[in-house]
Amino acid sequence: MPTPAKGARLGGSAAHERLMLANLATALFEHKKITTTEHRARRLRPVAEKLITLAKRGDLSARRRVLATLSRKDIVAELFEQTAPKFADRNGGYTRITKVANRKGDNAPMAVIELVLEPVSPKQATVREAEKATERAAKASAPVEAPVADEAPAADAEAPEAEAPAADAAETEAVEAEAPAADAAEAPAAEKAEDKEA
Repeated sequence: MPTPAKGARLGGSAAHERLMLANLATALFEHKKITTTEHRARRLRPVAEKLITLAKRGDLSARRRVLATLSRKDIVAELFEQTAPKFADRNGGYTRITKVANRKGDNAPMAVIELVLEPVSPKQATVREAEKATERAAKASAPVEAPVADEAPAADAEAPEAEAPAADAAETEAVEAEAPAADAAEAPAAEKAEDKEA
């Protein structure tokens, strides 16, 4: 059920407001588009969308609930038989409110509320399904990634490895520097060994 609106009612009493919204909904379903004040359009939207959701169900109970709000049987029949099948692929968002210029007499903010009768784009539906699948996969793999959460220490472990080649290069240079010195030291020792053999 929609959240009750805050502030003053549209009419003088709750019954007046309920009947006013029922008349606006009847006009909306009859003409598919109406121009009214912005506040009335915003109050009408949840009422109209709830009626469309009931019409999409299509059973006798839903029809009687819609008839409790809308008094014209011809509009209810049109809603159930012609309008509701157009919303079969759409999950909510059945109406669109567009602001228009203020009313000339009292400068009241006006809006057009209309039914969104365009078919749902299959591309958008596919993209939404793919996004939902990605979110589900991310949630499913989240417990698996928990041990991987220690990526910061792993990154620190990689940093010394990056420094290791530089350190290896320094050690190699030191070994190479020591090698000629060792060769130089070994050369006299080798000569002494040859002299002893001789």
